[in-house]
Amino acid sequence: MVVVDVESSYFLRSSAQLPGSLLATAPLPSSIPFSPHPISDRVLLSCKINNHHLPPLMAASACNRRFKIFAAADGFGEPLKDAIVAHLRAHSSVADVVDLGVDKYYSAAALVARNVTSSSSDPALEARGVLVCGTGAGVTIFANKYPGVYATHCSSVADAVNTRSINACNVLALSGTATPPETAAAIADAWLATPFRAPCPASGDAPWPEDIQQFFDVAPQEMASIPEGSGSAPAPDSACAICCLRKGMQFEPVDIMPGGEMRIVRQSPTSAYVRFKAGSVEPAHHHTFGHDLVVIKGKKKVWNLTKKENYHLVDGDFLFTPAGDVHRVKYLEDTEFFIRWDGHWDIFLDEDLETARNAIDAELGVVDSDK
Repeated sequence: MVVVDVESSYFLRSSAQLPGSLLATAPLPSSIPFSPHPISDRVLLSCKINNHHLPPLMAASACNRRFKIFAAADGFGEPLKDAIVAHLRAHSSVADVVDLGVDKYYSAAALVARNVTSSSSDPALEARGVLVCGTGAGVTIFANKYPGVYATHCSSVADAVNTRSINACNVLALSGTATPPETAAAIADAWLATPFRAPCPASGDAPWPEDIQQFFDVAPQEMASIPEGSGSAPAPDSACAICCLRKGMQFEPVDIMPGGEMRIVRQSPTSAYVRFKAGSVEPAHHHTFGHDLVVIKGKKKVWNLTKKENYHLVDGDFLFTPAGDVHRVKYLEDTEFFIRWDGHWDIFLDEDLETARNAIDAELGVVDSDK
């Protein structure tokens, strides 16, 4: 397929039969130069596709920009992720696609978000991300936890054009169960081709009025400053309800786990604020009820021995451990976290402290001289 910009309209040509939703409004002049743009063999002979207008000058913009794209998915999104990765690797504007594989949806989102915000090896390439989970919603939520990431779930070409024009979206989220590969490819192409504040369906496919243009002039800087709490009003000491709850708490030692302290916030279902000193260890244990936790600050590693999985957790990370799963923990930094069980709190030790330390040292490759 080829794309040509002719008098602010988009013209595509192909030998394939045109779908009924593609409306031809003018002949394609043979003298107009064109550039390759691999979506499929479907073609557009006007500025309307599936009842959504495409903004002018998108083709020229796409040709002038080069992208490095990081992609990941969960199990529900893996087939669509693989299809989109293959499609983007053939895209003329994409210099590199890094397939980060498959993980739990929140872990996949975090991996892509971190790469997008830290990728600076080649300033000529714009870093973007593509995430796919079952609905597209979960990966969007967790990717947007990272400052500098503007993730949007798009189910149509119009969604992609709008969010690029208005929000400068740099991470595209797709539904692996609801979006067919052909539609996803068209969405991805529009997302790459649309520059910030371009005409879009939301603007009636016309240039944005002057007052909106002035808004766009300052929006990127204001968006980027939000994590630092910029604004005219003074920021509170903490906007986090959990952090506010922690202030003034009296902690009680966790006798069976040296270095640990906790404060029960609610008895049943039990929730607590917990802190451990760097180097502390939780021996292998399990609970009657499952629990979820969020790390407020610090760094810890969790081994789920039942599932034979391990997790590195840092500030803001979330982890759910099912009832009965045996797990041990090593605290790599002074760490604080909020934890909530699905019922009352209890604990059953599956090994002693010395056994746990030896097992963790072996896992981390620690020798006696390092201890």
